[in-house]
Formats: sequence, structure tokens, C-alpha cells
Amino acid sequence: MKDERGIASSIDEYIADFPAEIQEILQKVRRTIQDAAPEAKETISYAMPTFTLHGNLVHFAAYKNHIGFYPTPSGVEEFKERLSIYKGAKGSVQFPLTQPIPYDLIKAIVSYRVEENTKQAEMKAEKKKNKKAGN
Repeated sequence: MKDERGIASSIDEYIADFPAEIQEILQKVRRTIQDAAPEAKETISYAMPTFTLHGNLVHFAAYKNHIGFYPTPSGVEEFKERLSIYKGAKGSVQFPLTQPIPYDLIKAIVSYRVEENTKQAEMKAEKKKNKKAGN
């Protein structure tokens, strides 16, 4: 059920608002992310489908002419050469609907983000453990 602002409360609800051909693309993006990050949780954040694992992992969204993919600035930076053919910004990339969606690239970026977030969480836990031990 959408909230009072008309924002979808689940990824299923978000995807259902689009025409069938866009729904198919969004479901494939979703499955690609799930395959690369099976432990990640699904939610809606910033009114977009979001996957979290030790914090935000990636967001995605559909627009009139493209699929927006938001893997944080570090995800964009790590894959900047492969992403250079697409419009984008510091933490986002636009995959035009007139071109094949690069699902393999999405999977690689998500895998990178899983590794990055997991390492950061481990470092944080270690720091906390050392602080408790008085080190």
C-alpha cells in the first residue's frame, strides 16, 4: 500500500506502477541484484527500490527514458571506465531504455558493493570490540 505521499511501500508495488515492458526490465534488475547480493534486504528508500546490506547497497528506479542505478560514488568510481558510455553523476548512472540494459555490469557493481559494505562492517565491529576491550 502506498503511503500518504503516494510512495510505494514495497518493490513489488513500485514495479507494478509501470507498463509491462518496463516491469520486465525492473524485475530483471531486481533479480540481478538478488543474485549478486542474496543476503541483502529489500526496502523502499528515497521513493526508490533499495537493497541494504550493512547499510545502503544500491538503489534503482525507472524513468521515462532510462533506468537509474545508484551504487554510491564508490561503486561508480570503481567501474568508471565501463560506465563511461552512460550518462551519470557522482553516485548514479543512467541506462537508456533504447539500449540493452547491462545486467552483467550491474551484477559486477553489486558484488563490489557487497564486498565493500561487508569489509566496512567488519572493520567497524573490530573497532568496537577493541574499544570495549580497552585497546
